[in-house]
Amino acid sequence: MTGVGWIFMGLFWIALIALIIWLVLRLLPSSGHAGPTPSAPPRFGGPDSAVDILDRRFAAGEIDLETYQSHRAALIAARGGR
Repeated sequence: MTGVGWIFMGLFWIALIALIIWLVLRLLPSSGHAGPTPSAPPRFGGPDSAVDILDRRFAAGEIDLETYQSHRAALIAARGGR
């Protein structure tokens, strides 16, 4: 094999490896998308209910126990006691 042959063989393998890496990156899910944040649970469809949002705010420490209980009771009463 001449020197030119070695160069073309090296370029071929570099191109092949680059193509494989590009395909893997295109087929894998992107990590830069706006997915769920660590503080929010994954959403499987539809908007969260008001009680779910209230539960999450209480768990995150945004509201105190008294506020949580009063708001939760009001939401459940508004839904018909379910």
